[in-house]
Amino acid sequence: MRLTNLLRTTVSAAVVGACAFGLAGAASAQDAPQEGPQTIDDIIVTAQKREQNLQDVPIVVTSLSAETLQDAGVRDIKDLQILTPGMTVTSTSSEASTTARIRGVGTVGDNPGLESSVGVVIDGVYRSRNSVGFGDLGEMARIEVLKGPQGTLFGKNTSAGVINIITEAPSFTPEFNAELNVGNYGAMGASGSVTGPISDTLAFRLYAGRRVRDGFMNIDTGDGPRPETTDNNQDFGTVRGQLLWLPSDNVSFRLIGDYSRRDEFCCVGTQIRTGPTYPFVDGLSTGTGQRPPAAGNGPLPFLRTGFANRSSYQEVTDRGVSLEANIDIPGINGALTSVTSWREWESTLGQDIDYTGADIAYRVNDGDYGFTVDNLTQEFRLAGSNDRFDWLLGVFATSEEVGRTDSWYFGADYTPFLSFLLSARLNAVNPALPISPSTIGCYTRAAQTAPGFGACLGTGGAVNGGGPGFTVGQGFEDVYDQDSTSYAVFTNNTWHVTEQFDITLGLRYTMDDKSLQGLQRNVNGNGGACAAALGNAAAIGAVLGAANTPTILGNFCLPWSNAAYANRGVSESFDDGELSGTIKAAFRLNPSILTYVSYARGYKSFGYNLDRVQTGITPNASLFFPSEVVDSYEAGVKMTLLDRTLLLNATYFDQTFENFQLNTFLGTAFVVESIPELTSRGVDADMVWFTPIEGLSFQGGVTYTDAQYGNFTAADLSSPGNFPQLSLLPGARASFAPEWSATGSINYDRNVGNGLRAGFSLAAKYMDDYNTGSDLLPYKMQEAFTTLNGRIMLGAEDERWTAEFWVQNLTDEEYIQVAYNAPLQGSAFQSTIQPNGTYYNPALDSQTYDAFLGQPRTYGATLRFKY
Repeated sequence: MRLTNLLRTTVSAAVVGACAFGLAGAASAQDAPQEGPQTIDDIIVTAQKREQNLQDVPIVVTSLSAETLQDAGVRDIKDLQILTPGMTVTSTSSEASTTARIRGVGTVGDNPGLESSVGVVIDGVYRSRNSVGFGDLGEMARIEVLKGPQGTLFGKNTSAGVINIITEAPSFTPEFNAELNVGNYGAMGASGSVTGPISDTLAFRLYAGRRVRDGFMNIDTGDGPRPETTDNNQDFGTVRGQLLWLPSDNVSFRLIGDYSRRDEFCCVGTQIRTGPTYPFVDGLSTGTGQRPPAAGNGPLPFLRTGFANRSSYQEVTDRGVSLEANIDIPGINGALTSVTSWREWESTLGQDIDYTGADIAYRVNDGDYGFTVDNLTQEFRLAGSNDRFDWLLGVFATSEEVGRTDSWYFGADYTPFLSFLLSARLNAVNPALPISPSTIGCYTRAAQTAPGFGACLGTGGAVNGGGPGFTVGQGFEDVYDQDSTSYAVFTNNTWHVTEQFDITLGLRYTMDDKSLQGLQRNVNGNGGACAAALGNAAAIGAVLGAANTPTILGNFCLPWSNAAYANRGVSESFDDGELSGTIKAAFRLNPSILTYVSYARGYKSFGYNLDRVQTGITPNASLFFPSEVVDSYEAGVKMTLLDRTLLLNATYFDQTFENFQLNTFLGTAFVVESIPELTSRGVDADMVWFTPIEGLSFQGGVTYTDAQYGNFTAADLSSPGNFPQLSLLPGARASFAPEWSATGSINYDRNVGNGLRAGFSLAAKYMDDYNTGSDLLPYKMQEAFTTLNGRIMLGAEDERWTAEFWVQNLTDEEYIQVAYNAPLQGSAFQSTIQPNGTYYNPALDSQTYDAFLGQPRTYGATLRFKY
């Protein structure tokens, strides 16, 4: 019966998770000891929504057990990348902005209007954004990473892959677990779980955990009022409760409720290259406003010091309930599965927008900046099998509400800083013009109160006192509400043509309907300077020259001060359907070797850019962007050798994405552009060896990726005006796509006598050099680097107690996650096209570049108890 397999997963999940894709581990104390050596046959996955041996599944899957994850220090999905070649996970201005990429493909940025290229599924529930899956995952049975488009199963379609997380389920065998952690940077943590029967048919599991850590970024607070002198701290807690009800031999219900909360200060970037605007920023700030420039404004050495005068406090909450029901249907040798879920995710954030000590611009954590995701899902699957067919039919429905609020505050230094920028730019264009910062200060006031600008030059900027032109305080307040519904019917079937030859066909038709209502609103009179400047465009041109007029107008009418956003309503809707799926052919040459070829079509839904989008000066463009689709071809071999103790797998992949949804920061706003084509080709290879030495195993993997954008011109973009700042993309390697990525790990764990067991583990990840910027500017390159995690363990044979000493990033590797253009601090792209077809001239690059850094070396000790 199907329920037999279910019970093996839910009641004794450690049996399934006891062996890893890569690392063997002892079964939990509640399970009978395994007879004989560990073999590849013990690796069970559910990548096709049925339990199968890893080597029988004709797709690329990395399956990681609870012990493997524990040994490598994996607590959330960001930690997972050390075990997965070809996968990168990064975060930017908050932990609410986290992105996973597989084979160089993923969607970056702070915009909740974009769905994820790499889907996250936790206990059968699809999470519509990567960030909602990032937290303390608690007790995990295993994690499966599926590479390539998944266009049939796993909730909504994903174009690059799926991270499938299975947590520990309730057990009818009573058990208690506790864990205490201490580490550097003031790290402390405690967690515990209890499971057991309530009755003969009802079992429960309750998990709770809390972790805190001081920040590893030092912060120069400049003008203040920020009191915190560190950043990137950690303070979050999780609680998860579960019930497993088995009313009969053929029926089961699993109810899960969870709640997580993060209260942290995150994330301040630091300068990796300080440009010529430094004197302006430094002159406005108390103390040092930002990192002093290197000679010739070159790259700066790595330093964990950021600059922010405003708070980066963030609150993130995630809660939800799910119910999974399984009913065996003996008459068809099948089972009906129902998964119902409700989830709510909310973030409120604070941010120093300019990341300097000067008080230029900021956002306040008062509910006016953040986003929410409310989601209801329902899935039904009917699956069965006979001697010739494994079949599955299903329907999936989801209703989702995404809300975003955005708010911008002008600091006291905004107008003086803008005056500096304007005077510098105009004097550079025409040194004969008698323009000084005070003159521009006059212009900013005159734009609001006077009909002309000539008097400013005549009085040396004395008109109206040269005072501020923008009201200090809140400048705008935008609200977006996106409602979406999605319905899908799907099927996934395998025909066992012969004992050696299988054909799998999967199809899914998805219908998406999305609508957006929004209001973009300037407050406190901001927008008046822009309106007056536009009205005085002729006077500006007469005094400063027609060639300089666009510079003046553009600086008065930046997205946060553009008069066109005064009570601008947004109302859009769209619906569309898409067919996706897969066809696979697998041939087993002998019991040890499986070969396969496959085609898959993936799909990522259309959406809306929940941000201020400008085309020229007037924001008249739709916020809509089209769906992203991918066609993927794979050919692979899976080999099980050395008496089924050695796994060797290799797969060639060829993926072509159309309308790739690129979310890029253009210095003043995030813009979503549909890049006509992105290809990702390469090889995934994996190895696992359970050695003849008791308790010793090795795992390794390597991914070669050639990910490139197709050639395109401005005419191929939805907004041709965006092309100058995307002109480095055509024909170039995509960002976050290292050519080579490799992982390797070793685990040793065995009894040593006197009732003790001991062991160690090492896990390493190598990444070739890659660009961390969506616009591919050279200063955003990350050189090749390697991170290494290690653990030494001593404990009781029966696991009643275990003491561990661990270290993450053992060599204290210095690397950046994401580099970006510092707002208003220079320019990288020029308005004239270069001979190579781009708009980038290194000799004219005046941009200051900031970056969000990777974590430093952390170390500590863990004490575990199990009864």
